[in-house]
Amino acid sequence: MTSPDISPAAQPVTPLAESLSRLPEDPSPDTVYDAFESWTASRGITLYPAQEEAVMEVVQGSNVILATPTGSGKSLVALGAHAHALARGEVSYYTAPIKALVSEKFFSLVDVFGAENVGMVTGDSSVNPDAPIICCTAEILANRALREGSGMDIGPVVMDEFHYYADPSRGWAWQLPLLELPQAQFLLMSATLGDTTRFEEDLSRRTGRNTAVVAHAERPIPLSFEYSEVSVQEKVEELVTTHQAPVYVVHFSQLDAVERAQSLVSVNVATKSEKEAIAERIAGFSFSAGFGTTLNRLVRAGIGVHHAGMLPKYRRLVEKLAQEGLLKVICGTDTLGVGINVPIRTVLITALSKFDGEKTRILQAREFHQIAGRAGRAGYDTQGYVVVQAPEHVIENKAAERKAAAKFANVKDEAERAKRIKQSAKGAKKKTPPQGFVSWGPATFEKLIAAEPEPMVSRMNITHSMLLNILERPGDPVVAVRRLLRAAHETPARQAILMRRALGIFRELLATGVVEVLPEPDEQGRTVDLTVDLQPDFALNQPLSPFALAALELLDPADPDHGLNVVSVIEATLDPPRQVLAGQIKRAKTEAVAAMKAEGLDYTERMRALDEVTHPMPLAELLEQQFEVYRSEAPWLNEFELTPKSVVRDMFERAMGFGDYVQFYGLSRSEGVLLRYLTDAVKALRSTVPQEQRTDELQVILDWLDEMVKQTDSSLLEEWEDLVAGDIDEMRRDHEAIAPPAPPCLTDNERVFTVMVRNAMFQRVRLFGDEQDAELAELSGELNADDWADALDAFFDDHDDIDDGPEARGPQYFLLSRTPAGDAPVDLVGDRWWAVRQVLVDRDGDLDHGINAVVDLDASDEAGHPVLRVVSVGPPEPGCTAG
Repeated sequence: MTSPDISPAAQPVTPLAESLSRLPEDPSPDTVYDAFESWTASRGITLYPAQEEAVMEVVQGSNVILATPTGSGKSLVALGAHAHALARGEVSYYTAPIKALVSEKFFSLVDVFGAENVGMVTGDSSVNPDAPIICCTAEILANRALREGSGMDIGPVVMDEFHYYADPSRGWAWQLPLLELPQAQFLLMSATLGDTTRFEEDLSRRTGRNTAVVAHAERPIPLSFEYSEVSVQEKVEELVTTHQAPVYVVHFSQLDAVERAQSLVSVNVATKSEKEAIAERIAGFSFSAGFGTTLNRLVRAGIGVHHAGMLPKYRRLVEKLAQEGLLKVICGTDTLGVGINVPIRTVLITALSKFDGEKTRILQAREFHQIAGRAGRAGYDTQGYVVVQAPEHVIENKAAERKAAAKFANVKDEAERAKRIKQSAKGAKKKTPPQGFVSWGPATFEKLIAAEPEPMVSRMNITHSMLLNILERPGDPVVAVRRLLRAAHETPARQAILMRRALGIFRELLATGVVEVLPEPDEQGRTVDLTVDLQPDFALNQPLSPFALAALELLDPADPDHGLNVVSVIEATLDPPRQVLAGQIKRAKTEAVAAMKAEGLDYTERMRALDEVTHPMPLAELLEQQFEVYRSEAPWLNEFELTPKSVVRDMFERAMGFGDYVQFYGLSRSEGVLLRYLTDAVKALRSTVPQEQRTDELQVILDWLDEMVKQTDSSLLEEWEDLVAGDIDEMRRDHEAIAPPAPPCLTDNERVFTVMVRNAMFQRVRLFGDEQDAELAELSGELNADDWADALDAFFDDHDDIDDGPEARGPQYFLLSRTPAGDAPVDLVGDRWWAVRQVLVDRDGDLDHGINAVVDLDASDEAGHPVLRVVSVGPPEPGCTAG
């Protein structure tokens, strides 16, 4: 029986690499195939006919387009391609759309070929990058293809989930290797490719190889389809009771997914013993406040949630619990299982329409089959089930009809019973679809089941980073770009648009001084060279990064807020995290309404004023004016918008940790969005701001941001940091663990921790200046609102005003004692503490008032942010004053 997904770790056998090493130096295709087939037989695997055909074509040197159903063993064909390369001494690549799948495949290939033969390369770091088998995302291979082109040492390229070729934002990365690597042999794999005629012809012409299509395999785990007209809750209960779980309930909104999961808690999906097993498995997992509390309650009931707005550690937890068979129901969006081995027996689709960012539309056939294909996995099931829900208003009307029928069930005469039911239905008010509803029904369902995936549309693009990568290639980059874009799978008109865009970007790079035209070609034939001394990880990650470089020159290095202003320039070029900005606007409007009511404005005036309230936008006027000037000379930027905003800066100035910020703006359902934005921000800051602009203040902000991301969710960094050390055993332990390793103690990085304490103290200064005694009392400390009100009275009796601007943030006003004498004036979690004093800067320069606090170091390590206890306001506290 074929079972291509059987874990190699569960069946210890000789690594395939060892079998291949016994082959002659230049083995024949038959010899390689026989060695591979013998190895699969030693694992108890018999190849399906489609697998046999595909592997035979690969070892013959053909390109292969493998368009077989989910669960038909495409991964085993990929193994055959890597084995073919290894036997011939060639370098092979495996690419996938997401890092999680790349990581999973890396460990799988290590088990098969041995650690010395497999490497992994990411945008952050790499392990064993000179190995003969490399795992990476499609973008990594695409960028390397841009830098090296036909000179790259590469043999077979396995491109998994190749339907991403049609992805609007990432499709370029799946197309570019096909255009730039004629020396490669391609294995393109997906269950939903549609018509591949164009790819067959194009690949054969570019590579000079035969291209075989293998698309005739039957799905080894058959699917059954059902159209449901009962509520989701009823259907889920039925599926669990009839042993058709695990069930994945698919939504097209993150909010709907979470709300559905919470509504299903009333359904007893897990037995007492199953719940005990879950509790034991997650005993060491740290759930943060906010959404973590909700997820903790759900998974203990056997229900998971999975969507892109969650923290990575939570998504990974749900995936691991599902892989171990501990979750009966998972509610999520269509983010689960992009090639990741998560066993799902039944897929329940709650709608056949989705909002795609512009309009609500019926699902495409490719989307439907991608979702449905997750039901039933080889090695787990003999049957997969796909259930599609009728629209909610239809389900409610059907329920009302059934209720009416039950009401008259005792009426013996059928005609009379039908008459009464009809009369009852006439009197009942039927539910109608909501406004803007796009209708679907059984006919839509049947059509999607029978439909072939739509032909894939080219999504080629040209960006700044693509041009910079081409600059690293020997030869004339102008010729290289022209050849690339003329070869793109686009219409002549679209190719011309891309050519003009490339020329515009090149002129922009010249105008900003990033590149220069050489008077004559250098020794490698390059006609263009970089003119600035950029840091090793320099990259123009955003289309507006060149503008950011120019805008940085407008900033005054002597400005006390220079570091934060640099942050604001970079933030203005990043994609806006819409949920975060919406939370900021909501908070700002709430505060504005309260202030306007206090001022006595009437309702009409308040509503008019609220229209002007927005999220914080530092430097907006300066940046927008300069951008208009810049764009007038770079018309190709007209399609891009500068979006001044403050998230990183706002967090820093408010002295908030991640959890504080999520709570402050009500972002518990969008934690993942916030974390991704912060990660993108630190990457953009590090890779865009030139070295000469890296002031000490900016470096402090960068270090603080790095530490906060690490404290929030180390699973973003754990595997990729292990790559640097190259410790595959450690990487495997981290990869297999259900809980990510604990981040380092917050207080270990004393420099960053000190900055966090300074920020927290200055946050209190600003609240003091705004006379917010209640908010000050809410922060950790020994003083209540009355104590703070007394302190405010005392200060303003002595002084007319307080300085809470950038100058007052200076280090001379922050006093710290790391080894204070005597006992702490408050109870501590442990024995370690600091004493701090933040001097309140008065206009008279007396500096005779200050905020005295204790920093509980052990409590800070537990919380992941500084835990401060204010003990007094006024003169220095005896035994608590820094010297």
